[in-house]
Amino acid sequence: MTRSTLIKKAWLGLALVGLACVASLPKEAQAEPLYFALEVRREGRLVAQPKLLGETGRTVRAERRKPGAREPDYRLVLTPTAEGETFRLELDLMLPEIKGHSELALLHGQEGKVQLGRWPGELEVSLLLMKVDSPEFRALMDLTEDPAVGGSGRPI
Repeated sequence: MTRSTLIKKAWLGLALVGLACVASLPKEAQAEPLYFALEVRREGRLVAQPKLLGETGRTVRAERRKPGAREPDYRLVLTPTAEGETFRLELDLMLPEIKGHSELALLHGQEGKVQLGRWPGELEVSLLLMKVDSPEFRALMDLTEDPAVGGSGRPI
């Protein structure tokens, strides 16, 4: 075997090893678009009802502020991640006089309730999670494909 043949075979071997290494790396999961419907209650009184769109791997932030107000009525931060069929959520909520943090795991279409205050009922959040463009989400948003069935037939 000539020297140039050995060099070519060595380069080919290195290239194959490199391809094998790249192929063995875990594939990044596609970001899953999600819909969140929340109800925030302070001592039983409804104080916020945001409906948000987000996706796994990205933090969703929302706040409501009256015009001219220095402080928001509420500030909400959601961080969803996918773990198989389950979605793990980190939830941070701030109201002017109280704040709370919780983590919960939900399946598509599942509603969860968390207590964020110092005692039950002080600060409570109910959260519904749905995958966007699922049949359940389409029904909730009245996005059925057949207008004769009662849906608008509107695309998302």
